Amino acid sequence: MLEENKFSTLKDILKEMNTVDIAQAISESEPDKQVKIFRLLPKNSSAEVFSYLDSDTQETVINSITNVEIHNLVEDMFIDDAVDFLEEVPANVVTRVLAQTSRETREIINKFLRYPEDSAGSIMTVEMAAFHESLTVDEAINELRRTAQDKESIETCYCIDSQRKLVGLLPLRKLIVAKSGTVLSDIMLSDDRIISVVTHDDQETVAEIVRKYDLLSVPVVDYENRLVGIITIDDIVDVIQEENTEDFEKMALLLPSEDDYLKTGVLKLTRNRIVWLLILMISATFTGQIIEGFEDKLAVISGLTACIPMLMDTSGNSGNQVSTLIIRGLALGTVKPSDYFKVLWKEIRVAVICGIILAAANFVRMLTIRAVTGGETSTPVIFVVCLSMVFTVIIAKSIGCSLPILAKLLHLDPALMAGPMITTIVDAVSLLIYFGTATLFINHGLLPLK
Repeated sequence: MLEENKFSTLKDILKEMNTVDIAQAISESEPDKQVKIFRLLPKNSSAEVFSYLDSDTQETVINSITNVEIHNLVEDMFIDDAVDFLEEVPANVVTRVLAQTSRETREIINKFLRYPEDSAGSIMTVEMAAFHESLTVDEAINELRRTAQDKESIETCYCIDSQRKLVGLLPLRKLIVAKSGTVLSDIMLSDDRIISVVTHDDQETVAEIVRKYDLLSVPVVDYENRLVGIITIDDIVDVIQEENTEDFEKMALLLPSEDDYLKTGVLKLTRNRIVWLLILMISATFTGQIIEGFEDKLAVISGLTACIPMLMDTSGNSGNQVSTLIIRGLALGTVKPSDYFKVLWKEIRVAVICGIILAAANFVRMLTIRAVTGGETSTPVIFVVCLSMVFTVIIAKSIGCSLPILAKLLHLDPALMAGPMITTIVDAVSLLIYFGTATLFINHGLLPLK
């Protein structure tokens, strides 16, 4: 339709489309068509569509429209959406956009930009329904009718006193059904029933509070309990996705990146990965030294060397299983550092059962391989391998549940104690157990030499 200049037809179609779908269609279009489509949008939906565009497309649109259009666009956007946009684009774009906004809007945006990154203040919005506690139900409803169009959320109304301190919450349903003439202070929820966060609280803490109390929005106050904004559920969903992505990256020992994979340069991807790869490579020196220290025993006892990869893999997998569960439990709050001994005792019992089952299966496996291939691995060697497996599984699961909790106590991200980190530590420990058990058997003459 663009190529055939059917602009009026396309404009009618865009009026009927969902704003998210329009944003997706614009983002997937060629750059020269993105602005053409955007300019066909109705004024009452262009700001909302713009907020759903990816940062590259937003920058393209801003660089292609006039200063007047920028002014109208930013003034129509919710403040939190405008802040999110300005945090993603280059400084020259930010300067141009702020130059076209009204003084009042510019002051509010600059205030938001000064909040620490990933704090409650940086993701909140000031477009909320807030009423003085002395208003009557009729006055509040009339005020809401007049201003609701400019509010991001009105499902919950907030009651404040003359100093703007948050003194109560009022669900919209309760406001609507209240008797005419009733004062808000008589029907609002107050005291311990008010769930709020402080401007400098970490966004992950905010997301946890919203999840715990099943909130659609949460009020944000300053250190003097004055209401400064709210955080709505759509922003919380974005935070949860962002924090989960960051945890996944940390569990793989990648430095977190805010950019999409395809938009991240090769050098930045390399920088995000190489640090921990170097650390893990150097730490693997201990594993090599352990093997080198037992070379003489590996040389004179048939079958010991062949079982090293299996023991290391089994112990690493055992540690990763429990560390994943504990890291997730710590993130959701279902596991606390104070639960350490409960967790350890449970994992030891699980490890004993798993270790015995694995050892029994491995005993049968090694006997079968020896019978089929005619190998020289003796029964005492098989027994040493199986006994070592039981011990390594127990130690691996103990380490796997201990390190994330230790990281939490040290105020580190437990996600760091996962995957490669656990595997590297457990590999060295499993070899020590394996060779220690073999040495014990050799010293007592229980292992046959070549």
